[in-house]
Amino acid sequence: MLAIRMQRLGRKGHPTYRVVVQDSRQAPTSGKFVAMLGSYDPHTKVSTLVKDKAQLFLDNGAQPSDRVVRLFQSEGIKLPSWVKVDSQAGARSLKNPDKLRKNQQPAEKAPEAEAPVEETAPAEEAPAEEVVAAEEPQTEEAK
Repeated sequence: MLAIRMQRLGRKGHPTYRVVVQDSRQAPTSGKFVAMLGSYDPHTKVSTLVKDKAQLFLDNGAQPSDRVVRLFQSEGIKLPSWVKVDSQAGARSLKNPDKLRKNQQPAEKAPEAEAPVEETAPAEEAPAEEVVAAEEPQTEEAK
């Protein structure tokens, strides 16, 4: 089966992508593809696509990836009815939304009792008269 997917190019930290038609068993990074349909630069959001070729492969059963589906929609390429369009593509669900601060109930503040504040002088320390040495076990000779 043929897949329409993006193939990463460019230097580290600055990717650009080719939109290619490829055998679905091949890895996108293998470099082997059937046809190149265009390119996409995510930094400038510029895409160049050959719409006639893309439409031909879609009509003949090539399966586009989710990201390519969104790219084709923005370029105005008509998608077949069997292509699944995910409307919740960017939405993520949270495991525990009630733990977020914005979703928590405001905590009731306990009324602080007006306790008189005593100012005490620092406690005087008793002078260390003798350091008590640890008792060593006495041997029979010391007795």
